[in-house]
Amino acid sequence: MVFLRSMHNTSFGAPATTTPTPPDAAKASKWTSEAIVSVRVWTPSLFSFRTSRDPGFRFNPGQFARIGIATLTGGMVWRAYSVVSAAHDEHLEFFSVVIPDGKFTSRLATFRPGDCIMMEKTAYGFLTLDRFAGGDDLWMISSGTGLGPFLSILRDPVAWSRFENLILVHSVRLPEELAYRDEIAAFEKHMLSREQCARLRYVPVVTRACCPDALSARIPLLIEDGRLEKAAGAKLDLERSRLMICGNPQMASDLRDQLTGRGFRVGRRNDPGQLAFENYW
Repeated sequence: MVFLRSMHNTSFGAPATTTPTPPDAAKASKWTSEAIVSVRVWTPSLFSFRTSRDPGFRFNPGQFARIGIATLTGGMVWRAYSVVSAAHDEHLEFFSVVIPDGKFTSRLATFRPGDCIMMEKTAYGFLTLDRFAGGDDLWMISSGTGLGPFLSILRDPVAWSRFENLILVHSVRLPEELAYRDEIAAFEKHMLSREQCARLRYVPVVTRACCPDALSARIPLLIEDGRLEKAAGAKLDLERSRLMICGNPQMASDLRDQLTGRGFRVGRRNDPGQLAFENYW
């Protein structure tokens, strides 16, 4: 899932906001009613879901949608979720964690095909490729469901034609939480038909269990001791590297301090840098 705040932000959960606006009134204004099309359970606490898509809903890969579900008392609870699917897909897909006793995810996890959610008509967020100028290597560093926006970016031919290397880092606690591995493995094969094609380098990280094909420490430490660069086969370089970071706030904060200490800079409007952040929680 992606609950977002912005640094730019996306996380496992943003604070809930309850509004008395009834669904029918919302539907007539800035929201649409969308149906759950399918649900995919990864672990007892991780799932993906696909929804119908209003023809007028547009987004750039890396952006998020605001989703609402009705409460039992007639109000609405809203959350921000990064879109996993490609910008041209017929449906919208989202990746979510279940927060125990959460007002939103505990209920959303019970939804099945045919159930309805509300969705704002506008997409938001700045974790998009237009944040950067230049660069040869695109680093997409994620934890947990922070993987979501990077899957959408990897489905965008622009990313493959613009960069020489696409480096996807996904940190989780347990091996079974490495969702979408088959889809990630298929990206490069699918995109090889393009005239220009970047090389995809997938670096899984598992922090609380043994996983032979994954690194096994927090990402800041892996950067500090050089293991992340070695696994990716690329250096973190001011001229070559552009970094997108999406995940839990502590990771994002630590990486912000660490990377700005190396001279990397967060981009601003009309002033591109080398870093873009999205915080989950």
